[in-house]
Amino acid sequence: MCTNSSKWSLRRRQLKQRNLRLLSLSRKRRTRRSSKGGEDKETKRWLVGAKEEMEMKNLRLYMENRSIMEANERLRQRALFLHRENRALLFQLQSKFPRQTS
Repeated sequence: MCTNSSKWSLRRRQLKQRNLRLLSLSRKRRTRRSSKGGEDKETKRWLVGAKEEMEMKNLRLYMENRSIMEANERLRQRALFLHRENRALLFQLQSKFPRQTS
């Protein structure tokens, strides 16, 4: 008699075995394709175009990241300035109107 947990473990084992078979099959197909003479000219051109496109995206993202970091630094400095100004104003206010203890 199978319990619920044993059904799940059996099902998991079957799924793992199926995934391993699929992985090995796809690996065999890749090695078979690569041993048939390599890539043709159109595929190489596509790969070069894709590489250039990825480099441009990478550069664009790098520049965007730099500008975000610079803006973040400016905002951090502005927040620090405002915090100091707030403390100074609070000190002036407290010195003008000292708290009365009862």
